[in-house]
Amino acid sequence: MIKQPYTKPALTIAQQIDQLRGRGMVFNDTARAAHYLSQINYYRLTAYWLPFESDHTTHTFQQGTSFEQVLDLYIFDRELRLLVMDAIERIEVAIRAQFSFQLGHRYGTHPHLNSTLFKPAWDHAGQVSQLSEEARRSKETFIQHLLAKYIEPLPPIWAVVEIMTLGQLSKWYANLSNGADRNLVAHVYDCDEVNLVSFLHHLSTMRNLCAHHSRLWSREFTFAFKLPRKRPQALLSSFNPKAPRRIYNTLVMMNYLMNQIAPGHHWHQRLLDILNRHHIDTKPMGFPDDWKTRAIWR
Repeated sequence: MIKQPYTKPALTIAQQIDQLRGRGMVFNDTARAAHYLSQINYYRLTAYWLPFESDHTTHTFQQGTSFEQVLDLYIFDRELRLLVMDAIERIEVAIRAQFSFQLGHRYGTHPHLNSTLFKPAWDHAGQVSQLSEEARRSKETFIQHLLAKYIEPLPPIWAVVEIMTLGQLSKWYANLSNGADRNLVAHVYDCDEVNLVSFLHHLSTMRNLCAHHSRLWSREFTFAFKLPRKRPQALLSSFNPKAPRRIYNTLVMMNYLMNQIAPGHHWHQRLLDILNRHHIDTKPMGFPDDWKTRAIWR
Protein backbone atom coordinates (compact mmCIF):
# COMPACT_ATOMS: atom_id res chain seq x y z
CA MET A 1 0.00 0.00 0.00
CA ILE A 2 1.32 3.45 -0.91
CA LYS A 3 0.95 5.86 1.99
CA GLN A 4 -0.71 9.20 1.47
CA PRO A 5 -1.15 12.36 3.55
CA TYR A 6 -4.08 12.50 5.98
CA THR A 7 -6.33 15.25 4.63
CA LYS A 8 -9.61 14.80 6.50
CA PRO A 9 -10.45 18.02 8.39
CA ALA A 10 -11.42 18.30 12.04
CA LEU A 11 -15.20 18.35 12.41
CA THR A 12 -17.30 20.53 14.67
CA ILE A 13 -19.72 18.77 17.03
CA ALA A 14 -22.61 19.69 14.72
CA GLN A 15 -20.71 18.26 11.74
CA GLN A 16 -20.00 15.05 13.68
CA ILE A 17 -23.72 14.64 14.36
CA ASP A 18 -24.58 15.40 10.73
CA GLN A 19 -22.06 12.81 9.54
CA LEU A 20 -23.44 10.12 11.85
CA ARG A 21 -27.01 11.01 10.95
CA GLY A 22 -26.09 10.78 7.26
CA ARG A 23 -24.87 7.25 7.89
CA GLY A 24 -28.18 6.27 9.46
CA MET A 25 -27.72 6.90 13.18
CA VAL A 26 -30.82 8.14 15.02
CA PHE A 27 -30.54 10.99 17.55
CA ASN A 28 -33.43 11.11 20.02
CA ASP A 29 -31.93 14.06 21.87
CA THR A 30 -29.52 16.08 19.73
CA ALA A 31 -28.55 18.47 22.53
CA ARG A 32 -27.67 15.61 24.84
CA ALA A 33 -25.67 13.90 22.09
CA ALA A 34 -23.81 17.15 21.39
CA HIS A 35 -22.90 17.42 25.07
CA TYR A 36 -21.48 13.89 25.19
CA LEU A 37 -19.60 14.29 21.91
CA SER A 38 -17.99 17.39 23.40
CA GLN A 39 -16.84 15.36 26.42
CA ILE A 40 -16.04 11.99 24.79
CA ASN A 41 -13.83 11.95 21.71
CA TYR A 42 -15.69 10.95 18.54
CA TYR A 43 -12.84 8.60 17.67
CA ARG A 44 -13.08 6.95 21.09
CA LEU A 45 -16.75 6.16 20.49
CA THR A 46 -16.12 4.53 17.11
CA ALA A 47 -15.25 1.21 18.80
CA TYR A 48 -18.67 1.17 20.41
CA TRP A 49 -20.74 1.92 17.32
CA LEU A 50 -18.75 -0.44 15.10
CA PRO A 51 -20.99 -3.44 16.00
CA PHE A 52 -24.02 -1.43 14.86
CA GLU A 53 -22.63 -0.86 11.35
CA SER A 54 -24.18 -2.85 8.53
CA ASP A 55 -21.35 -1.91 6.16
CA HIS A 56 -17.87 -1.22 7.55
CA THR A 57 -16.66 0.28 4.27
CA THR A 58 -19.29 3.01 4.08
CA HIS A 59 -19.87 2.99 7.87
CA THR A 60 -23.59 2.74 7.29
CA PHE A 61 -25.57 1.85 10.42
CA GLN A 62 -28.18 -0.84 10.84
CA GLN A 63 -31.69 0.56 10.66
CA GLY A 64 -32.84 2.03 13.97
CA THR A 65 -29.38 2.35 15.53
CA SER A 66 -29.47 5.24 17.98
CA PHE A 67 -26.75 7.34 19.57
CA GLU A 68 -28.30 6.41 22.93
CA GLN A 69 -27.56 2.71 22.29
CA VAL A 70 -23.93 3.49 21.58
CA LEU A 71 -23.63 5.73 24.63
CA ASP A 72 -25.20 3.05 26.85
CA LEU A 73 -22.61 0.53 25.65
CA TYR A 74 -19.85 3.04 26.38
CA ILE A 75 -21.21 3.67 29.90
CA PHE A 76 -21.40 -0.09 30.51
CA ASP A 77 -17.76 -0.48 29.52
CA ARG A 78 -16.77 2.31 31.91
CA GLU A 79 -18.66 0.62 34.74
CA LEU A 80 -17.03 -2.70 33.84
CA ARG A 81 -13.55 -1.14 34.05
CA LEU A 82 -14.31 0.26 37.50
CA LEU A 83 -15.58 -3.13 38.63
CA VAL A 84 -12.53 -4.91 37.25
CA MET A 85 -10.24 -2.40 38.97
CA ASP A 86 -12.01 -3.08 42.25
CA ALA A 87 -11.25 -6.80 41.94
CA ILE A 88 -7.67 -6.18 40.80
CA GLU A 89 -7.01 -4.02 43.87
CA ARG A 90 -8.20 -6.71 46.27
CA ILE A 91 -6.36 -9.49 44.45
CA GLU A 92 -3.14 -7.46 44.29
CA VAL A 93 -3.26 -6.58 47.99
CA ALA A 94 -3.91 -10.23 48.91
CA ILE A 95 -1.07 -11.58 46.74
CA ARG A 96 1.30 -8.99 48.20
CA ALA A 97 0.37 -10.20 51.67
CA GLN A 98 0.85 -13.89 50.83
CA PHE A 99 4.08 -13.31 48.87
CA SER A 100 5.68 -11.50 51.80
CA PHE A 101 4.19 -13.76 54.48
CA GLN A 102 5.21 -17.05 52.88
CA LEU A 103 8.73 -15.99 51.86
CA GLY A 104 9.32 -14.16 55.12
CA HIS A 105 8.46 -17.23 57.16
CA ARG A 106 10.52 -19.58 54.99
CA TYR A 107 13.61 -17.45 54.36
CA GLY A 108 13.64 -14.65 56.92
CA THR A 109 13.37 -10.89 56.70
CA HIS A 110 15.08 -10.15 53.36
CA PRO A 111 14.57 -13.00 50.86
CA HIS A 112 14.35 -10.44 48.04
CA LEU A 113 18.05 -9.67 48.56
CA ASN A 114 19.04 -13.35 48.16
CA SER A 115 19.79 -13.84 44.45
CA THR A 116 19.96 -17.65 44.85
CA LEU A 117 16.19 -17.73 45.39
CA PHE A 118 15.57 -16.37 41.89
CA LYS A 119 16.08 -17.67 38.38
CA PRO A 120 19.70 -17.23 37.18
CA ALA A 121 18.63 -15.67 33.87
CA TRP A 122 16.63 -12.97 35.65
CA ASP A 123 18.41 -9.69 36.28
CA HIS A 124 18.06 -9.87 40.05
CA ALA A 125 20.68 -7.19 40.70
CA GLY A 126 18.95 -4.81 38.30
CA GLN A 127 15.57 -5.43 39.92
CA VAL A 128 17.00 -4.80 43.40
CA SER A 129 18.56 -1.59 42.11
CA GLN A 130 15.24 -0.46 40.62
CA LEU A 131 13.38 -1.26 43.83
CA SER A 132 16.04 0.55 45.88
CA GLU A 133 15.57 3.68 43.78
CA GLU A 134 11.80 3.52 44.24
CA ALA A 135 12.26 3.06 47.99
CA ARG A 136 14.56 6.08 48.08
CA ARG A 137 11.95 8.19 46.27
CA SER A 138 9.02 6.83 48.29
CA LYS A 139 7.07 9.30 50.42
CA GLU A 140 5.78 6.50 52.65
CA THR A 141 6.82 7.25 56.24
CA PHE A 142 7.36 3.59 57.13
CA ILE A 143 9.73 3.10 54.17
CA GLN A 144 11.83 6.15 55.06
CA HIS A 145 11.94 5.08 58.72
CA LEU A 146 13.20 1.60 57.84
CA LEU A 147 15.82 2.92 55.42
CA ALA A 148 17.10 5.40 57.99
CA LYS A 149 17.25 2.97 60.92
CA TYR A 150 18.55 -0.30 59.44
CA ILE A 151 21.68 -1.18 57.47
CA GLU A 152 20.07 -3.35 54.76
CA PRO A 153 19.74 -1.65 51.35
CA LEU A 154 16.01 -2.41 51.28
CA PRO A 155 13.30 -2.78 53.96
CA PRO A 156 12.14 -6.29 54.92
CA ILE A 157 9.96 -8.20 52.50
CA TRP A 158 6.69 -7.36 54.27
CA ALA A 159 7.39 -3.64 53.87
CA VAL A 160 8.97 -3.55 50.43
CA VAL A 161 6.02 -5.34 48.77
CA GLU A 162 3.92 -2.28 49.57
CA ILE A 163 5.88 -0.17 47.09
CA MET A 164 5.90 -2.80 44.34
CA THR A 165 3.61 -2.23 41.39
CA LEU A 166 1.43 -5.14 40.30
CA GLY A 167 3.77 -5.64 37.34
CA GLN A 168 6.80 -5.81 39.64
CA LEU A 169 5.06 -8.14 42.06
CA SER A 170 4.13 -10.41 39.16
CA LYS A 171 7.75 -10.54 37.98
CA TRP A 172 9.26 -11.12 41.42
CA TYR A 173 6.81 -13.95 41.99
CA ALA A 174 7.25 -15.49 38.52
CA ASN A 175 11.05 -15.45 38.81
CA LEU A 176 11.34 -17.39 42.04
CA SER A 177 13.56 -20.27 40.98
CA ASN A 178 11.80 -22.92 43.04
CA GLY A 179 8.30 -23.95 41.98
CA ALA A 180 7.64 -24.99 45.57
CA ASP A 181 8.15 -21.39 46.68
CA ARG A 182 5.65 -20.19 44.09
CA ASN A 183 3.22 -22.83 45.27
CA LEU A 184 3.45 -21.49 48.82
CA VAL A 185 1.34 -18.62 47.52
CA ALA A 186 -0.68 -20.42 44.86
CA HIS A 187 -1.85 -23.26 47.12
CA VAL A 188 -3.41 -20.75 49.52
CA TYR A 189 -5.98 -20.26 46.75
CA ASP A 190 -6.01 -23.93 45.67
CA CYS A 191 -4.24 -22.96 42.43
CA ASP A 192 -1.11 -24.32 40.73
CA GLU A 193 1.74 -21.86 40.56
CA VAL A 194 2.00 -22.03 36.75
CA ASN A 195 -1.58 -20.76 36.48
CA LEU A 196 -1.21 -18.07 39.13
CA VAL A 197 2.02 -16.81 37.53
CA SER A 198 0.25 -16.57 34.18
CA PHE A 199 -2.85 -14.93 35.63
CA LEU A 200 -0.87 -12.26 37.50
CA HIS A 201 0.94 -11.39 34.27
CA HIS A 202 -2.42 -11.10 32.53
CA LEU A 203 -3.80 -9.07 35.43
CA SER A 204 -0.97 -6.54 35.18
CA THR A 205 -1.84 -5.95 31.50
CA MET A 206 -5.51 -5.64 32.46
CA ARG A 207 -4.67 -3.05 35.07
CA ASN A 208 -2.75 -1.01 32.51
CA LEU A 209 -5.71 -1.10 30.13
CA CYS A 210 -8.06 0.05 32.88
CA ALA A 211 -5.67 2.78 34.03
CA HIS A 212 -5.61 4.16 30.47
CA HIS A 213 -9.42 3.90 30.20
CA SER A 214 -9.16 1.42 27.33
CA ARG A 215 -12.07 -0.67 26.11
CA LEU A 216 -12.65 -4.05 27.77
CA TRP A 217 -15.92 -4.97 26.08
CA SER A 218 -15.29 -6.94 22.87
CA ARG A 219 -11.50 -6.63 23.26
CA GLU A 220 -9.22 -9.45 22.14
CA PHE A 221 -6.33 -9.46 24.60
CA THR A 222 -2.77 -9.91 23.37
CA PHE A 223 -1.88 -12.14 26.32
CA ALA A 224 -4.19 -14.94 27.43
CA PHE A 225 -3.44 -16.58 30.78
CA LYS A 226 -3.06 -20.35 31.06
CA LEU A 227 -6.37 -21.87 32.08
CA PRO A 228 -6.20 -24.34 35.00
CA ARG A 229 -6.41 -28.01 34.07
CA LYS A 230 -6.33 -29.73 37.46
CA ARG A 231 -7.18 -27.30 40.23
CA PRO A 232 -9.28 -25.74 41.58
CA GLN A 233 -11.50 -28.64 40.53
CA ALA A 234 -14.78 -26.83 41.16
CA LEU A 235 -13.77 -24.03 38.78
CA LEU A 236 -12.61 -25.94 35.71
CA SER A 237 -16.01 -26.32 34.05
CA SER A 238 -16.72 -22.58 34.34
CA PHE A 239 -14.03 -21.46 31.88
CA ASN A 240 -14.54 -21.05 28.15
CA PRO A 241 -11.42 -22.38 26.37
CA LYS A 242 -12.99 -21.52 22.99
CA ALA A 243 -12.53 -17.80 23.69
CA PRO A 244 -9.13 -17.59 25.41
CA ARG A 245 -8.45 -13.94 24.57
CA ARG A 246 -11.77 -12.48 25.67
CA ILE A 247 -12.61 -11.10 29.09
CA TYR A 248 -15.00 -13.86 30.18
CA ASN A 249 -12.25 -16.15 31.50
CA THR A 250 -10.67 -13.20 33.32
CA LEU A 251 -13.97 -12.50 35.07
CA VAL A 252 -14.31 -16.17 36.03
CA MET A 253 -10.87 -16.20 37.65
CA MET A 254 -11.47 -12.85 39.33
CA ASN A 255 -14.74 -14.05 40.80
CA TYR A 256 -13.08 -17.23 42.06
CA LEU A 257 -10.25 -15.32 43.76
CA MET A 258 -12.71 -12.84 45.22
CA ASN A 259 -14.55 -15.79 46.77
CA GLN A 260 -11.30 -16.83 48.46
CA ILE A 261 -10.15 -13.36 49.48
CA ALA A 262 -13.45 -11.71 50.48
CA PRO A 263 -16.15 -14.29 51.28
CA GLY A 264 -19.57 -12.68 51.19
CA HIS A 265 -18.49 -10.05 48.65
CA HIS A 266 -21.01 -8.47 46.27
CA TRP A 267 -18.69 -8.18 43.26
CA HIS A 268 -20.35 -11.11 41.51
CA GLN A 269 -23.82 -9.56 41.86
CA ARG A 270 -22.58 -6.13 40.76
CA LEU A 271 -21.26 -7.69 37.56
CA LEU A 272 -24.57 -9.40 36.86
CA ASP A 273 -26.40 -6.16 37.60
CA ILE A 274 -24.53 -4.07 35.02
CA LEU A 275 -24.87 -6.81 32.40
CA ASN A 276 -28.63 -6.89 32.95
CA ARG A 277 -29.16 -3.15 33.34
CA HIS A 278 -27.42 -2.36 30.06
CA HIS A 279 -28.86 -5.40 28.21
CA ILE A 280 -25.38 -6.42 27.10
CA ASP A 281 -24.73 -8.95 24.35
CA THR A 282 -22.09 -11.03 26.15
CA LYS A 283 -20.90 -13.04 23.14
CA PRO A 284 -18.29 -10.42 22.10
CA MET A 285 -16.89 -10.80 25.63
CA GLY A 286 -16.39 -14.55 25.22
CA PHE A 287 -19.32 -15.66 27.39
CA PRO A 288 -20.57 -19.14 26.41
CA ASP A 289 -24.29 -19.51 25.76
CA ASP A 290 -24.82 -21.48 28.98
CA TRP A 291 -22.64 -19.30 31.22
CA LYS A 292 -25.40 -18.62 33.75
CA THR A 293 -25.62 -22.34 34.54
CA ARG A 294 -21.89 -22.74 35.19
CA ALA A 295 -20.75 -23.25 38.77
CA ILE A 296 -18.94 -19.95 39.35
CA TRP A 297 -22.06 -17.91 38.48
CA ARG A 298 -24.52 -20.00 40.46
